[in-house]
Amino acid sequence: MQDKTTHMQQALNERGGFQIWWRLLRPHTLTASFIPVFIGTMLAFIDHSFHILVFLSMLLASILIQAATNMFNEYYDYVRGLDNEKSVGIGGTIVRDKVAPKTVLKLALIFFAVAILLGVYICIASSWWIAVIGLICMIFGYLYTGGPFPIAYTPFGELCSGFLMGTVIIGISYYIQTLTLTVDVVLISIPIAIFIGAIMLSNNIRDLDGDKLNGRKTVAILIGRQNAIVLLASMFTIAYGLTAYFIIIGMLPLWSLITFLSSKKALGVILKFRGKTKPIDMLPAMIDTGKTNTLYGVLLALSLLLSVLF
Repeated sequence: MQDKTTHMQQALNERGGFQIWWRLLRPHTLTASFIPVFIGTMLAFIDHSFHILVFLSMLLASILIQAATNMFNEYYDYVRGLDNEKSVGIGGTIVRDKVAPKTVLKLALIFFAVAILLGVYICIASSWWIAVIGLICMIFGYLYTGGPFPIAYTPFGELCSGFLMGTVIIGISYYIQTLTLTVDVVLISIPIAIFIGAIMLSNNIRDLDGDKLNGRKTVAILIGRQNAIVLLASMFTIAYGLTAYFIIIGMLPLWSLITFLSSKKALGVILKFRGKTKPIDMLPAMIDTGKTNTLYGVLLALSLLLSVLF
């Protein structure tokens, strides 16, 4: 058993020490938390409203909630017997690094607690309605893999994560800076929501075989791996299509054309998925899906900044 664990750690290039806890955060998924905050804040900035402490508090709270959600995922998948030493799509902190499951759960709860404290400051600086929305986001973060009916085990994982981490977080990030919310902000959030949903879909494409054996009913399982890859490509196409449309009608500045530089990375994701059946072979494609979201989001934020400066 120990030899198999060591072999898997070597195959995944996993190291000990600090790297154990860094993997637990699943850093390639954290793009789904900080990019929406950047976009929402930048939209507020071009509307001449920016408060640095509110921004930093929102950024840290969002990252903590995402990291805690990943830890709940690690804990409950282990408890349900879904993860083992050969599982690729996990931090491996429990099954390979032998960290106590209760330690992972406690750390997730601590992250939630710190996020709540940051949320109190954000509410004081903006509106207490944010507390309600933030609490809902945290509940869904827990229910994604926790509770009797985990969202991640259903066909609604991509939709839920995309909407909450994309549209809702962008809307909150804008609102706490301006105390208003516009239709344009909601519409501009849609491509980001799609990219975040794509991260979850790519994860489910990679884990399809194992998830199917464990009774999950994800979109990837219901439509099959090849159709899921086509769906992923379609999501990328729609996201870029909406971006082009928003530029044409003037909702986004002409500078936002630079976001299409990220399309090469999106194309690479599809090419890396095709013909692959083993989770470890599909891992690079899944990681690059997160990088696509990061690159698109950074370029979009940069384009908004350039529209102000020039």
